[in-house]
Amino acid sequence: MTRRQLSLHVVGVAHLNKKGGSDRRFEILLCPPGEPVELVPEPSNPVDPQAVAVYSVRGIQIGYLTAERAPWIGSMIKNGTEVRAIFQAATPAGAAIRVGLDGDEPVVPPPPVAKPARAGGDGFWPDEIPPDDCEG
Repeated sequence: MTRRQLSLHVVGVAHLNKKGGSDRRFEILLCPPGEPVELVPEPSNPVDPQAVAVYSVRGIQIGYLTAERAPWIGSMIKNGTEVRAIFQAATPAGAAIRVGLDGDEPVVPPPPVAKPARAGGDGFWPDEIPPDDCEG
């Protein structure tokens, strides 16, 4: 079976929530990878009627899907496509979530493997010696 999954950015995390003034960044810190999140279309949103809000499992909003992805995901939800989402990670701009489409259960992808720095054949990097420090 082919997995239909993708990672999406969550933005708007710098704003306080209207209900109770809760802090979105703080709520993001409480979300462990793999925890379910809820996607809620907001057709009455005065700024963007295609906005899709993202809520933690505790019912606290952590932000919105980006304006580029919200119309697509929102239309899927509106048309009855089963869209499941989990928290993936906190990011410098907000957060990332993992979404499974057509009922696919999303899975947090493994972290990227850091590539080792390039070095000489033996892995040794000598300190640079500036020209004025050379013996002549």
